[in-house]
Amino acid sequence: QVQLVESGGGLVQAGGSLRLSCAASGRTFSSYAMGWFRQAPGKEREFVATISWSGGRTYYRDSVKGRFTISRDNAKNTVYLQMNSLKPEDTAVYYCAAERRHFGLGSGTAADFGSWGQGTQVTVSS
Repeated sequence: QVQLVESGGGLVQAGGSLRLSCAASGRTFSSYAMGWFRQAPGKEREFVATISWSGGRTYYRDSVKGRFTISRDNAKNTVYLQMNSLKPEDTAVYYCAAERRHFGLGSGTAADFGSWGQGTQVTVSS
């Protein structure tokens, strides 16, 4: 399994930006598709963005397209989520996750991800 630790969350005003980081341990990080999910109070966890093992394919939920960018640096065992033009509805705990299988393209389904970080809180004030 891959161990994951998120950082970079915080409080920001609407329209602002944050960059989340997810540091992974394990020599096989580069062979896993990675994803970001989020969970707001009283709501189910939802997919935000995924990136394939090579970084060549990315996938976003509609509500963040054009505002969020997922990227990875396999040399640093790190995946990022750049969040711009933040809205109050983006407020949630954000989780980093690694897909269960090797060399995947990155699905939008939480059940396909087997390793999860502890989460980082993002709060967007209006």
